[in-house]
Amino acid sequence: MTPRRRPALRITVWIAAAAVLLAGAVALAMLAQSGVQGRGLGEVDSGPAARGPGETVVAFYGDSYTRGTGGSSADKRWSTIVSAERDWTEVNPSRNGLGFVNQRRGDDLIDQVIAARPDIVISTMGLNDNFSMPSRADEIEAAITRDFETIRVALPEARLIVVEPFWYTEERPDSVEQIIGWVQAAALGADADYISGASHWLDGHPEWMADDGLHPNDADYAALAERMDAELAALGL
Repeated sequence: MTPRRRPALRITVWIAAAAVLLAGAVALAMLAQSGVQGRGLGEVDSGPAARGPGETVVAFYGDSYTRGTGGSSADKRWSTIVSAERDWTEVNPSRNGLGFVNQRRGDDLIDQVIAARPDIVISTMGLNDNFSMPSRADEIEAAITRDFETIRVALPEARLIVVEPFWYTEERPDSVEQIIGWVQAAALGADADYISGASHWLDGHPEWMADDGLHPNDADYAALAERMDAELAALGL
């Protein structure tokens, strides 16, 4: 019985092999249609999609005030309003609680900003680091310089714009001015444009805060967009 079954077994193996080859051919055809057939095995495209003519990619490096937390939707945040007005392609991985030392983890936002290969980087960092002062003062100052240097080295052709860290209450601990000073010095050292005064943009408007009392609401984000728009226009953007 065994010798008579071997031909059938071989036929079964041949059929299975043909099926695998057919599946591979179909997969290659699908890759060809998607325009990626030229990439070698094991290659991964970690960059952005091909840009259109004249497209400007802008990456925002920030915390919850740039992520849009407290607003009713992402299209109400100031970064999206400003980007829409200028027809920019917005890359915004900003994260709640992020600071130069606060809430840092393996998937560092700087890596995401650099991977986007932006034409412009806008940094609005520093608010959350006040909650680690003064115990981590030296670490914060060093991290600010390191972050801007990292961006500048990785993106030498990009325009780097550093915004004075936001603040949200009438009470201003001494750390606010300390961190502002460090951010400004590091920005100048990295050959960045610097926008001053942003820590006061929310002054006198408690009605602009969301129900949590910590983040802007839609009206506040609209006001931030208006102020940022004027500052960027002054820089020629």
